[in-house]
Amino acid sequence: MLALTGETRRWKPKKLRLRLFSAAARLVTTGRRHRLRMPDRCPWTHIITRAADRLHALPNPG
Repeated sequence: MLALTGETRRWKPKKLRLRLFSAAARLVTTGRRHRLRMPDRCPWTHIITRAADRLHALPNPG
């Protein structure tokens, strides 16, 4: 919930699971990096990538 904003923050748990966890993605390993590739045609790709960017921008707690 830290990463979601606006309308997506008010989604109920069932809707959240359906939309965020049902998106088909590939985990790609290149060298020592792991990247999550999201398809462009998925309607919630921009929400998921924006949430991941917001989580990455949070300060390190320790």
